[in-house]
Amino acid sequence: MPNAYLNYFASPYADPRDQFQVRAVEVIEKPLEWQKRGLSYTATGYGKRIPTKWMIRFNGKLRRVYVAVYSNNGTAYIGKLSDGYFVNIYQ
Repeated sequence: MPNAYLNYFASPYADPRDQFQVRAVEVIEKPLEWQKRGLSYTATGYGKRIPTKWMIRFNGKLRRVYVAVYSNNGTAYIGKLSDGYFVNIYQ
């Protein structure tokens, strides 16, 4: 079973130089229908809000993990990218 960690600022008004809070969260694999068929969300594979096959339980709700992919790297997050809830999933 994979492990997931949520990284976020303790306060929305926190100084960007402050350290992130880290919280272990439950992660489940729940692919969408197009993912089960082996399709890509975009033709290029790049985008700001690409859904992943992962969901995490945060504050009592299952939330889809999205990834912003530009160039050759991506940032996994929940909610809006600007909210600052970043996800690390280790298999």
